[in-house]
Amino acid sequence: MTLKHFLQFRDLAHDELAYLFERTAVIKDRFKRYEPYHPLADRTLVMIFEKASTRTRLSFEAGMHQLGGAAIYLNTRDSQLGRGEPVEDAAQVISRMCDLVMIRTFEQDIIERFAANSRVPVINGLTNEYHPCQILADIFTFIEHRGSIAGKTVTWIGDSNNVCNTWLQAAEVLGFNVHVSTPPGYEVEPERAGLFGTAHFEQFADPIDACRGAHLVTTDVWTSMGFEAENAERAKAFANWRVDADMMKVAAPDALFMHCLPAHRGEEVTAEVIDGPQSVVWDEAENRLHAQKALMEYLLLGRLAS
Repeated sequence: MTLKHFLQFRDLAHDELAYLFERTAVIKDRFKRYEPYHPLADRTLVMIFEKASTRTRLSFEAGMHQLGGAAIYLNTRDSQLGRGEPVEDAAQVISRMCDLVMIRTFEQDIIERFAANSRVPVINGLTNEYHPCQILADIFTFIEHRGSIAGKTVTWIGDSNNVCNTWLQAAEVLGFNVHVSTPPGYEVEPERAGLFGTAHFEQFADPIDACRGAHLVTTDVWTSMGFEAENAERAKAFANWRVDADMMKVAAPDALFMHCLPAHRGEEVTAEVIDGPQSVVWDEAENRLHAQKALMEYLLLGRLAS
């Protein structure tokens, strides 16, 4: 197999993503029926964390065990990476001792440099710029509930962060539209988002206008990891960018609400919305497990017949 990494969403083509969504459904069904499935027996995943995590660690570690493999947790504070070892050197060594690497770190450049020196597939568990595994799970969740996302409208409310950037990339690959509404000064930066064009992207000054007719409304915390010093400033700037019942009312009648979690009720979303009937946040969180299992299987084994 040709070595393939998943560092940003567009690293996989449309047909590869379609295959992954099909595999995710199969793997999830087996999981729900308690059917043992161990295609990655004797394979080892190394998970490198520079940023804290709950869902990313649990979903990758549990997922690898459920596929029959083993997962090893490394925190950069407790390894030579935290003592100044070059990323390139660490990649050369680590990739000779495992079959797959997942990294959750700060700058995208770190994971790009690691992948360039790795003998095994590398997965982006989150960087400042992108969060491709989250959007893989989010789109699968939409497909589960509403069918194909092609031609649909996704509305992003709040900070144009790594999750927003990844939605924009996904729209270009899969052919749907993204409406974005951010406070002034927090607009999408097309180059940082890795956009090729604006055919699938529209920005709105008013979040209500962005939500009109949307099939999915989604958001994230006002302050992402690494920007905690801006908490007070952001709380003031984002006050009118809270997803509430009024925003959901102008969306499509069957619109869904998603949030990658953790959520701060009363800040980026009201309790009425996140705990309401249109919210699928718990399915979304669980699907990180199943989508990532399909991803790991694909990167290591390629396409399977069944």
